Amino acid sequence: MPPKRLIAVLCGLFLATACATPDPASTPSPTTAGDEALTASEALGEYSSLDYCSLVDQRKVIGAGNAVKPPLTSFEFCRLEFVEGANRYTVTTGPIAAGQDPNNQPYEYGGPLPQGLSVQQSSFNASTACTRLLTFADGIRLSIVVTSDNADPADQNDRCRIADATVGTAAGAITARKVGRLNLDQRSWGRVAPCALLDQHELDAAAGPETKPAPALSGHSCIRGKVSLVLSVGADTTPGATEALGGRQVQVATSGAFCQVTTHRPIPGTPDRVEQAMLSVVGVDGAPEDATCAAAREVAVAVFPKLP
Repeated sequence: MPPKRLIAVLCGLFLATACATPDPASTPSPTTAGDEALTASEALGEYSSLDYCSLVDQRKVIGAGNAVKPPLTSFEFCRLEFVEGANRYTVTTGPIAAGQDPNNQPYEYGGPLPQGLSVQQSSFNASTACTRLLTFADGIRLSIVVTSDNADPADQNDRCRIADATVGTAAGAITARKVGRLNLDQRSWGRVAPCALLDQHELDAAAGPETKPAPALSGHSCIRGKVSLVLSVGADTTPGATEALGGRQVQVATSGAFCQVTTHRPIPGTPDRVEQAMLSVVGVDGAPEDATCAAAREVAVAVFPKLP
């Protein structure tokens, strides 16, 4: 999936509500399927260290397809890309979310599920993406989104078949006590609490003086008024134009009403992956683009020096 499309999907899910390398010897979740209905914390363990790729059985998800590259394990999601026939699919498992969403609707999933778990579907971008929500007894849900290069609505059956297969592997991992943890190095941004970085008076003007940081369930995203911060892992691509802000090289770009400032950290021993910190400031109605990016730069100067 192109980076802007992936960011749009993730931002939509988030607003509606180092090294991230899987540890093969990770400790399983403390509680699994049994007589009592499972809550998300019982099934998944500590959210901030959850390895979302441990919920995805690549062989079962891609079937007769061929993986394009190894799965991307990020702090809030797992992304798997593969080719089947003439089509290329992207499967994104995660993040987790809570609260009401009018886009979510009941769905009759045909496979086995641990006690207390159910599956919903989402009407958000339903013509181009198939979204399933594995919902726990406490209402917390894990999103599974499948997109493809062929955005034709006629391809929706295949996208949803893949989404259901991914739901099955996630449910199987929970039942079999195979939910893994991330193995993060000591300087990883996956160990950083993003809301702590936004909780400073220097951001009052950009975020709003009466605003307070609001964390995402995953522990790796935070919103304070007009400002948001997302910590993730991405592909190590050749950067475009950069500038120095807050002691780091950053990229500044606009996306709709947002101005985004992004910086990267190499991951030791993983040359094709980088950790990413993306600050976003949303402009108010009628605000010029330059003013929004000026505010985003001020936020970066205050926040980025506090990253390890």
